[in-house]
Amino acid sequence: MVGSGLVNSLARPGGNTTGVSILATELDGKRQEILIEAVPGIRRMATIADSDTTSRQLQALQDAARGRGTELSIHRIASAEEITAAIDGAKASGAEALNVLSSTILFGNRQIIMQRVAALHLPAIYQFAEEAEEGGFVAYGPRIIQIFRELVTKQLVKLLRGGKPADLPVEQPTKFELVINLKTANTLGLTVPATLVARADEVIE
Repeated sequence: MVGSGLVNSLARPGGNTTGVSILATELDGKRQEILIEAVPGIRRMATIADSDTTSRQLQALQDAARGRGTELSIHRIASAEEITAAIDGAKASGAEALNVLSSTILFGNRQIIMQRVAALHLPAIYQFAEEAEEGGFVAYGPRIIQIFRELVTKQLVKLLRGGKPADLPVEQPTKFELVINLKTANTLGLTVPATLVARADEVIE
């Protein structure tokens, strides 16, 4: 929200805007690290991102992957209709895993993504904990229910009580969960390292 110019700072938004930051872009790199660890020996991976993702952010992910000895290909989409082709392109590039970046379009079409990566036997990591519970391989991030029950509601109550957006700090989640779906891993023929499983907040068997 700061980088896009919507607010002056998270603590003091200024102007007429406040809200909730889910630390989306900040966690994309962490998810990439987890995915590399979850698929031992990976040499090529891919990222699917929407058209709003900045080139600087994508370059940072490529640099981080290279530092781990992994080649990262980027596949951008501008609409839901392009998702399947992007995933197919990732697989064709030799990718052994897929990082599904934070995105409204990608989250809204997560079932399409899950079905396609399953058909291609391509392990993927997602932004919300619930997505692994829905069949995704791995997920790391806050829970959607936490965001709406706690953070969004908190902001709305303050506004309804007369608070001014400029004076209301941008809320952020404080709990992030690592969820690993071993049922999906078994379907993919993957053995997730025991050290990673031990760190998970939830393991689906």
